[in-house]
This record gives sequence, structure tokens and C-alpha cells, in this order.
Amino acid sequence: MDNFEVRFSGSGGQGLILSAKFLAAALVAEGFDVAQSQSYEPVSRGGQSRADLVVSRGQAAFPLSTGLDYLLILHGVAAQSSGAVIGAKTLVMVDSELVPDPPKSDFTLLALPFTETARQLGNKRVANMVALSALVARSGMCPLDRIEEVIRTKTPPKFASLNLEAFAAGRELGTP
Repeated sequence: MDNFEVRFSGSGGQGLILSAKFLAAALVAEGFDVAQSQSYEPVSRGGQSRADLVVSRGQAAFPLSTGLDYLLILHGVAAQSSGAVIGAKTLVMVDSELVPDPPKSDFTLLALPFTETARQLGNKRVANMVALSALVARSGMCPLDRIEEVIRTKTPPKFASLNLEAFAAGRELGTP
């Protein structure tokens, strides 16, 4: 895979932008060029948020998403907002609890218990790490140990062990 696009979408406060930053750092360490864009609206305002990555070997022709290869949806507020940039080749992964009405079209849809898994780990706020790991495990876009290394180095020590537990749980969910 030399060129691909990824979108993390959901509600403000779910850690979508952090997940995208972690993935971007891992991909850069693997030799990719990555352009990231984001839109954030706080959950207190009904907030839909997203972070997009345009990934390429060498400079991308256009730095904004035009055709997603991977779409991760962590909240129903964002379920219908990406229709213009998804197609038959898109892998759409949704949180089975928080996205009761996922988009419907001609693409691969996978509903997984990201929030429930995080809750079982003791903190639903790590659903983003569960989802990130599941996405990388399913897609193979970069080595899982590279993402784990980024989590270890960029997470404050207070949260590192929980994020790594969430990462391991997501790996199991996403492994085909």
C-alpha cells in the first residue's frame, strides 16, 4: 500500500485527533509522508469531530481526503457525514454500541464493540485506542509494534498502561 486515506470520526472528546496523531507518527516512522487535517466541535455543542490522514510514499498530489480507504466511526453523530468520500473499496469500522445506524452502501462494514471493550478495561475513554489498534490490525497499514512504540513514547506515564491494555484488546478485535 503506497497511497491511502484514513478518517477517524465521531464526537468531540473521544480522542479521535490523538488517535490520528499516533497513527501519523507511526506511519512517518515507517517512511510514509502524511498530511493530517482535522475538524473539532466539542461534545457540549453536539460536536461532530474528525481527523483525516492522507498517506503516501512521496508527496501526495492533494493533502485533503477525496476517497477514503479506511473510515472509523466512534459515534452515531458522525455516521452519515462521510458519504461523499467513501466507496466500494472503503473499509468502514464502527462502534457497535454508539453507532446504531451505520451508513449503508457498497463497502465493507465491520461493527465492533470498541466502547464495551474499553468499559471492560475499566475506562470507556480508551475506546479510541481499542479502535485504533483494531483498525491497524485489520488493515495492515503499518506494523502493530510501531503503533505500540508510539503509544509508549507519547502517552503520559499515568495513562500508558491503560492505553497499552486497550491497544492489546483492540488488536484481538481487529485480527481477521
